[in-house]
Amino acid sequence: MLVSPSILYNNCYGKYAIAAVNVFTMEQIHGLFAAAQKAQSPIIVQLTPVARKYANPIMLQSMISAAAAIYPEVVYAVHLDHGTEEHALEALEQGYTSVMIDASHDDFETNIARTQAVVTQAHAKGIVVEAELGVLSGVEDDLSVDDKDALYTNPLQAKEFVERSGCDSLAIAVGTSHGAYKFSGGQGIQFDILKKIQQALPNFPLVLHGSSSVDKNEIEQINRFGGQLKENAAGVTDAELQKAIPLGICKVNIATDLRLLWTRVHRDFFANSPELFDPIVPGKKYIEAYQDFICKRFEVLGSAGKATNFK
Repeated sequence: MLVSPSILYNNCYGKYAIAAVNVFTMEQIHGLFAAAQKAQSPIIVQLTPVARKYANPIMLQSMISAAAAIYPEVVYAVHLDHGTEEHALEALEQGYTSVMIDASHDDFETNIARTQAVVTQAHAKGIVVEAELGVLSGVEDDLSVDDKDALYTNPLQAKEFVERSGCDSLAIAVGTSHGAYKFSGGQGIQFDILKKIQQALPNFPLVLHGSSSVDKNEIEQINRFGGQLKENAAGVTDAELQKAIPLGICKVNIATDLRLLWTRVHRDFFANSPELFDPIVPGKKYIEAYQDFICKRFEVLGSAGKATNFK
């Protein structure tokens, strides 16, 4: 069942969070929907501009629609992640239930103006808008931000930003970052800032980008089979995510973990089966591993079993 994220947020606020998962391929879409149906968890399917360019928006939307037919019990939303105005306006016509306009690298007034312009057009179609205030460091897709350019979200600005822009949810910078090296310095989520943002915006859905866990065991296995990832790769802990949920975090973005999982499965498979070359075999293994991983994320976020709330 396709729903608006606003319906999900109204139900989950302060109690559990929705996994917003970036997808690029058929295997990932199969794995995500299969896991959501098994766990009876609502989900947000996220598509980045890079994913849209790689697979084509028509192909991606067709695969999502097919997955919804194959797994009819799944409650899901379709979201554009880190889009420009051009991407957002295209998504408004392509069946998305929400779009993100990312003008976080602009100055405060420009960010408001760009967000407000998208909000006006999206709301006219009944589609909700996610915006971002503050800048996350790290590297993911074609996004790259140095740590020195990363800025935490100002709690006082957050209230003004939401009121003036009209956005429906807000991605905030509270210490996480994109990619596999989120907390290589050991700093973790800045809960003092998160608490102040919630106080300024009570009952308003907040979004945590860069929320993958970056399992050390996955890093070790990847490197054992020929990878060269740095050992200081680190992500968001389960305890941090669970502490953030009562403070207004409704949407938790996950991407890096599933890339690491893909890499580990395929490096492991071809290292141990060098005589094989059929992509279907490791593809099946990846779907199975994907389902297992995502089901565990649902448990951590508290969303397992909550799909029944929307039926």
